[in-house]
Order: sequence, then C-alpha cells, then structure tokens
Amino acid sequence: MIMKSSKSNTVRIVFAGGGTGGHIYPGIAVADALRALFLQRGVQLDIYWLGNRRGMDRTIIEKNLVSEGGSVTAFLGISCGKLRRYFSFQNFLDAFKILYGCIQSVWMLKKLHPDIVFSKGGFVSVPPCIAARILRIPYYTHECDCTPGLATRLNAGGAARILLSYKETLSYLKAPLQKKCLVTGNPVRPVFYEDASAAGLKFLGIEAGHSKPVLLVLGGSLGAQQINTLVSENLGWLTERFIVVHQTGQAFADQHPDVMAQADENYKPYAFLYQEMPSVVQAADVVLSRAGANSLWECAACAKPMVLVPLCGSGTRGDQLDNARFFEKQGAAVVLAGAEADADHLKLVLEPLCSAARRDELAAACRMLCGSEKPAEKIAQVLYETALKGIET
Repeated sequence: MIMKSSKSNTVRIVFAGGGTGGHIYPGIAVADALRALFLQRGVQLDIYWLGNRRGMDRTIIEKNLVSEGGSVTAFLGISCGKLRRYFSFQNFLDAFKILYGCIQSVWMLKKLHPDIVFSKGGFVSVPPCIAARILRIPYYTHECDCTPGLATRLNAGGAARILLSYKETLSYLKAPLQKKCLVTGNPVRPVFYEDASAAGLKFLGIEAGHSKPVLLVLGGSLGAQQINTLVSENLGWLTERFIVVHQTGQAFADQHPDVMAQADENYKPYAFLYQEMPSVVQAADVVLSRAGANSLWECAACAKPMVLVPLCGSGTRGDQLDNARFFEKQGAAVVLAGAEADADHLKLVLEPLCSAARRDELAAACRMLCGSEKPAEKIAQVLYETALKGIET
C-alpha cells in the first residue's frame, strides 16, 4: 500500500527531449503509458516536458499531451544549441545556448523537484540531464537508433539506466555503460496499435473499395528535399499505380505551391499531419520514408511495407542508414541509399509492391519484428517502479 510521506503522495516526472518529432512522439507514448499505470494505482502523477523553446516542440506537445486532459501538465521551453560533429562557427554560438540551457534546467528542476527525469534524446535533452546530474536527481535516457548519438553518449555516464531500442547498440558502448543498459525497443504511441484505417481513408477522401494501393510518402516532420523531389518529378508514374498521400513538410509546401496545387483523387499532398498521422499510416498500403527510428517503428507496428531512403552523406552520422539496413535485413523494408536513390531504382522497387502478395511478405516481417511486447509500456514500468520508491513507506 502506498502511504502519504512527508514529501507528498504525488509523483512528479520531467521528460526531456525534442528538436524533431522523432525525439518527441516516442516520449508521448511513454507519458501516456505512465499516466495509465499511475491511474490504476490511484497515485497523482504530474509530468512536465522540457523542450526547445523554439521550433515544433511546444506545438507537438501541446497538441498531443497538454490540451484536452492529456498526460503532460505543462511544457517548459529552454534554450538549446545543436551538437554538431563537424566544424561550424555556429558551434561556438551554440555553446553559449547550451550553457544557458543548463542554467535554465537547473533552475527549473530545482523548482519542480521531480522524482526522476526521463530523457528521450536529441540535443535538447543534454542540458536537463546535466542539470539532473548536478542536482542528483536520477535520470533515464533512451536511445532510439542502432548507433548511439552524441546526446546519448553525453547523457549515458550519469544515467541510472540506459534504455535501448536495439540489442545491437550494446556493442557501441563501453563495458561499464553496458551494465546499465536495458533493451526495451522503441516506444510507439498506443493509437498505432488500434485499427483506425477506416478513419484514415475518410480523412483522405478515399473510398473504402479503392482499386489502387495507397502510397504514403513521409519525409519526416521537417520534410525531406530528396524524397520530395523524387515524388514530384515522378508524380505521373506514381499516380498511375498508386494513390499518393504526400506529407511534404511546411518548407516544401511554401516553396512549391504548384506541386501542392496538383491535388486530386490520386495525389493528396499535406504540409504536415498531426493527430491524423496514426490513422493515415494504417490506411496506407506502402510507406515511402526516411529511416528515422520513430517513423520506422510506427510503420512496423502497423505492419506496413516500407521503401526507405535514409539520410546519407557528410551531414549525418549514418544512423538512418544503420536503421534502414536493420529493417532490410529483417525483410521488413527495401532500401534505396546513396546512388540508388534515383527515379529508376524507385520505380524498380515500387512496381512489385503493387502486388498484394509482395506487400504481405513485408508486412509479415514487420509483425515478426515487433512481437507482442509494447516498448512504451516496458519503459513506463521501469520509470513507474523507480518513482514509487520515493513515496512508499
């Protein structure tokens, strides 16, 4: 039985992370799973989210978690500097932003006095984790990619536990850190496990008995110029074979009103999809996407065949390529990387996916890969057990 201690019978957890949807939506899944656990136990839970004060962080969190009785009590913005692996004058300027973010995080955590901090990664998570370490607040960090990013490497040393999406990630960490690791999988929001495909088709204006397969094009929350160009330059070929649903990113939509204006029954462009995304993914027959961990696991949870165009080149650490190759090895995706990411290869791999039999093969591999466990619930259980220790007597 949980008794009220001298501190409080309310558990307070701070989530940290952001910069892109890939570092936010998995955290949303964990927050929702945590809320459900504490409701069952009859314990009050307050969740605060520390994210980038600029960019999309606040919008996504407030749309999904703060409003309409969601899991997060409030969003708190901090100053953030990006962690680059290459030389740039911006690194010098961002060092001051990171320092200021650390000062803000110390002040906020000291005021909130949370039981634990959960880091979902990305450059936004570094200042809160440094602050938690200074204030001796236990924190947990989750790595979504096959290869650990710089933020995870910086956060890992003081973390109580390091949570991983792939067991293969262990080999990239030093032995002392491996002892703190737990392979949980990548958290996916509960709505991706519910069949809302009919609602997705209704939103898209597609008849339930449509004759063409639906191709969903996802370039990530910020858009992907390479994928957008491939689609817009081959739109005629694509729409002959598919109903193309294209999330372009806001920048592409603003810069290419001519492409957006081509919307018809076979081409449905959107700058961005928010609450509609889960049902739209479920309504799709094939997904053409980057290889960010979040999108991969959401599509896999929905058993969707994937054609992946990972971000490659000098501006990336190669995490998307590693993610894509992992899914390809499992038989759940086809990869177009480097020089193969062109119109000819795109047509070569998409043509067979017009066949339901070929799509079924990749869908079955997705189901096998995901299994029956839900990573968000597994992570929530770890945080739940730790947080309760502070109010049990």
